[in-house]
Amino acid sequence: MNASSSMQPIRLNMAPLSQAMSSKVRSRTNPLPLLSLAVTAPAIHLHRPNITNIRKRLSSTSPAYRSSAGKVLKTYELDPRSLSQHLKVDQSRLLETLHHTCQWGKGKPWTNHLSTPEILSETETGMSRLSLSDADKKVRDWFIDTTRSLGCVVKVDAMGNIFAIRPGKISGHATDIASAPTYAGSHLDTQPAGGRYDGILGITAGVEMLRVLEENSVETAFDVGLVNWTNEEGARFPISMVSSGVWAGEIPLHQAHELREVGGKGATMKEELERIGYLGTLPASYEANPMAAHFELHIEQGPILEASKQRIGVVCGVQAYRWYTIEVTGREAHTGTTPFSARADALLAAARMISHSHEIASNHSALASSGILSLSPGSVNTIPGKVKFSLDIRAPEDGTLDTIETQLQQSFREIASRDMTKGLDLSVSWRKDSDSPATHFHQDCITIVREAGEAVTGDKRLVRDMVSGAGHDSVYASRRCPTSMIFVPSRDGVSHHPEEYTSPEDCAIGAEVLMQSVLRYDRLRFERSRG
Repeated sequence: MNASSSMQPIRLNMAPLSQAMSSKVRSRTNPLPLLSLAVTAPAIHLHRPNITNIRKRLSSTSPAYRSSAGKVLKTYELDPRSLSQHLKVDQSRLLETLHHTCQWGKGKPWTNHLSTPEILSETETGMSRLSLSDADKKVRDWFIDTTRSLGCVVKVDAMGNIFAIRPGKISGHATDIASAPTYAGSHLDTQPAGGRYDGILGITAGVEMLRVLEENSVETAFDVGLVNWTNEEGARFPISMVSSGVWAGEIPLHQAHELREVGGKGATMKEELERIGYLGTLPASYEANPMAAHFELHIEQGPILEASKQRIGVVCGVQAYRWYTIEVTGREAHTGTTPFSARADALLAAARMISHSHEIASNHSALASSGILSLSPGSVNTIPGKVKFSLDIRAPEDGTLDTIETQLQQSFREIASRDMTKGLDLSVSWRKDSDSPATHFHQDCITIVREAGEAVTGDKRLVRDMVSGAGHDSVYASRRCPTSMIFVPSRDGVSHHPEEYTSPEDCAIGAEVLMQSVLRYDRLRFERSRG
């Protein structure tokens, strides 16, 4: 029996939304603001959204538009308002699908202190579905079975990226950008102790879009697709968004295939792609497999939307970030017989470097973080002689990162020099693992997402422009095709954590905006193709 045939219904309590955070959040203007702060700065009045009106728009008990027997609904012949009226997502089905996919890689139950009435205990777990794991294989199999059942042609490339394509009226050659599909996309891999919504919502919303199109006999002008990107998180193989980076021609295929698991002692990406049967024959390339556009629904992963009581973030860009591995080398020595004056303590120097990175980043309204640290020899009574730690720095603009990098390199050398003792060497070396420049999304896609958000919510005050503080596959997609993203609120701004949560209503609103954005872009392409 295939994965999709074993789905068990999950009953969800659609109780009112929990109270949003009450703190006000300032809007910022360009240059791109830090994290997911607003790009524009119009006065926004914090108010309680009209939940009743939104529920009416998204009510899963109201029948979706059904074309009459034998009649095809041609979306390119409808104006945007008609598209919004005729095609609706099914909120209950969307959430059932989302939680169904979480059976593969289901994490441990999280504590009850944040439990709210609208969440049932069976969904109060996080996720641990690392890329190319056995759990990832199972959810990939489900993805292929499900999208094929919805009339899609499925392709897998050399990075394991899965492309499900629903044919439209105009289906051209696979490498012809003029007739390439308009895609929704995201990822199904998670952090080791992640949540149920990061990436997963974007994919399951895309599946819901395909279901709505299929059950209503919809004909789009061009092909419509859904892509599941491999190893977006970078949690197992330590380059995030690596597979979309290969597709965009920004990361060499051989470099990605040779990536080893975090720690450097496990399998390579290519070995694991082969093991689970997802080393595809399609070249991982935008030239061999082009996209006309890429829209991504994602949880905000920050507190801004919830704090401002807004429902949709129109993502205009993503801030720059860089990842490094820093290695500090000193000398092992006995902890009981070596005085401070005779030590070359690599761990002490590394700790000072990490602390100083926060200070320098803060001076530039940026961020610095270290999430991985290893030391040698790892004995309770031996002073560490070698330490490696990760460094992640983020800022709205590339120039700011250049300045921070220069200052940190100088600062780290000075720290190493201060911690040297006569006759003992203490050194520091850098390796840049990832460099993602600041990204500005395409204005056509931004406008379409904004208009779709206002149409779905019925109130433009519930929609705001934002910049993402986190990297996403849309960053690399935007290098090769028009792109934008859609954010929905994250409770308490929590993400990369088992308690990550977005309400059923906000999930459905986001899915509705995703579907409308894809269809509106398809219609825009059709109008332009006619001159």
